[in-house]
Amino acid sequence: MSVSFLARPVGFRQSAAAIALLIGTTLTVGGALLFEHVGGYMPCALCLTERIPYYVAIPVALIAAIAAAGRARPPLVRLLLLTLGVVMLISLGLGVYHAGVEWGYWPGPTGCSTSGNADLLSNDLLGAIDRIRAPSCNEAAGRFLGLSFAGWNALASAILAAIALRASVAKADRFA
Repeated sequence: MSVSFLARPVGFRQSAAAIALLIGTTLTVGGALLFEHVGGYMPCALCLTERIPYYVAIPVALIAAIAAAGRARPPLVRLLLLTLGVVMLISLGLGVYHAGVEWGYWPGPTGCSTSGNADLLSNDLLGAIDRIRAPSCNEAAGRFLGLSFAGWNALASAILAAIALRASVAKADRFA
């Protein structure tokens, strides 16, 4: 495999892609956090695992955007974009796996329990907290336009991976 693409100059395409990736990853995980903290959707164990690639991607995208805008060496910028592509492919895999668990195509991890409600206003607060269980990974918290949060994550991850991987090998000039 030839890695000659790493030595090609970088330019507008790489800068725009890095900025788009920074915005896209931040909005995606930010949306998940809003649904959790404002919307009241409690994430399951797989939902929390699906966020990890975004927590990795956001600082890498920031570094890539700064490197591309600062005219850093082309191999650095292209490797950062390639890394983002790989991270988003991992996120895509996690999203597809979780969506498959929700649709019953394959079993989920044994650590995903079923939900249980607890009365936090009772006199036994510590006991009530102990009875709280995270939602089951095989039950979608909700479906929007036919997709669960895991499905939407898979779609977002696929788009972000495509942007990153395409920019990592694309010519620098947007008109070339």
